[in-house]
Amino acid sequence: MKDLQLLVRDNIWRLTPYSSARSEFSDGNAKVFLDANESPYNSPYNRYPDPLQKKVKSVLAKIKDVPEENLFLGNGSDEAIDMVYRVFCRPGVDNVVAIDPTYGMYQVCADINDVAYRPVSLDENFQIKAEQLLAATDENTKVIWICSPNNPSGNNINRDEVTRVIQAFEGIVVVDEAYSDFSTQKTFRSELLDHPNLIVLNTMSKAWGCASIRLGIAMASKEIIDIFNKVKYPYNVNLLTQRKALEMLENPYKVFDWVKMIVQSREIMMESFKELPICVKVYPTDANFFLAKMTDAQAIYDYLVKNGFIVRNRTRVHLCKDCLRITVGTRSENQALMAVLRKYKL
Repeated sequence: MKDLQLLVRDNIWRLTPYSSARSEFSDGNAKVFLDANESPYNSPYNRYPDPLQKKVKSVLAKIKDVPEENLFLGNGSDEAIDMVYRVFCRPGVDNVVAIDPTYGMYQVCADINDVAYRPVSLDENFQIKAEQLLAATDENTKVIWICSPNNPSGNNINRDEVTRVIQAFEGIVVVDEAYSDFSTQKTFRSELLDHPNLIVLNTMSKAWGCASIRLGIAMASKEIIDIFNKVKYPYNVNLLTQRKALEMLENPYKVFDWVKMIVQSREIMMESFKELPICVKVYPTDANFFLAKMTDAQAIYDYLVKNGFIVRNRTRVHLCKDCLRITVGTRSENQALMAVLRKYKL
C-alpha cells in the first residue's frame, strides 16, 4: 500500500474539521449546554446527537468483533461509499475500478464526484480473476470496488481472488459485505487489521431489518476512520436512528433466527423457481435474494406488476439479460408470488 497521505486528497489531508462542543466535552462532566443555539425545551430531541455515536459503536464492536476505533457509522452505506470518493479521489483526475455487474451506487457516486469509473466484466459464473481487476488500474486508480456477496448476482466473489487484489493493489480496496450475514463464507472484516488498505462495508438495512433507519457501517484502519470522521457532517446519524440501532443490537439472536428463516425460504424459493416453465436458470446465491433467468423477463415483470408483485427487472444490466432479481419475503409472500407465477401464460 502507498503511504496514506499519498492516497488521500491533499485538501482533505490538510482539512481542519468542524469543531463541535459535543465532541469537545464528551467526558460526561458538562451539565449545562448553552453553546449550540438549541432550544431548552422538548428534551431529548432539542439536543444534537452524539456526533461519534459512541454507545452504538460500543455495542456494535462486540457483535462485529471489530474495535470501536475501527468503526465509522453513516447515513446508510451510501454515505460511506460517497465518503470514499470525497476522501481519496481527485475530481477529473483519479479513477476507480469495479466488478461488473455490481451495486449501482458505486458508479452513481463516481459520476457525482466526477471520478472516472472503470467496470471490469465478471465471467458467466459472475466471478473474476485478480489479474483482470489489477490490469484495469493505472497510476491514478485510487479505489477498487468489490461487492461480496455481489448484487445483483447474489454470489460470493472468490475469496482467494479478492485477497490477491487486496495484497497486490497499492490503493484502497473496498469490500462491500452488505449481505454477508446470509453467507457462510468468512468475512473480510475478520482480517481488517491485517490489511491497512482495506475498507469493509456493512449495513443494518438487510439482515437486521432496519432499512428505514438508514445506518451504514464502514470498517477500516484507525487512520482511515479518523479521516472519515474529519470529513463527515458533524451530526450525520440522528438520535432516533442511534436509539433504534441500540434497541436492535440488544437482541442479535432474534436477527440470527431471521437470517436462518430467510436462508431456508431462499432454498425453497429457488427450487420452486426451477420448476417453472418460464424459468430458464436460477443462479447460485449467498444473499437474501436470487437471480433467475426467465423466458421473457420484461413480460413477466409487467405481469407481476399488474398483479401487485414488485421484483427487480435486471434485463438491461450487463450479463443479466432476461433476469429478474427476487428478494426472499415472508412465507406467505413467497407462496403468493409462486401462485401468481404458476398462472402465467407463455
